Amino acid sequence: MSKRTVNASNAAAVGPYSHATWAGDLLFCSGQTPLDPGTGKLVDGNVADQTRQCFDNLFQVLEAADLGSDDVVSVNVYLTDMGDFGQMNEIYATRFSSPYPARTTIGCASLPLGARIEIGLTAKRQS
Repeated sequence: MSKRTVNASNAAAVGPYSHATWAGDLLFCSGQTPLDPGTGKLVDGNVADQTRQCFDNLFQVLEAADLGSDDVVSVNVYLTDMGDFGQMNEIYATRFSSPYPARTTIGCASLPLGARIEIGLTAKRQS
């Protein structure tokens, strides 16, 4: 199996990893935290603001791979406080339309750099 990587110039990374890797027609996107690519720092604000930034970063990666939100088949959301689920869910609903991708939301103790949310996704190139 051949693997090709995708790195978006306008999405931040906090470690030695690719933003995404192609495996056949599937694009596996690394989790994105709410880093502002211009400053390299977490965005200020509530979890809604952080969710928007995560999706902005992820959609930059999708664009670099010539894909869009309609190509997303699965999303993983990590929250440090499950009480933030409602705010995250409101923003999530603005980024996708029906039929929605599969989604898993997981509560976790902490995330890199003190982020309140991290989002990763998988997309598939249309045949």
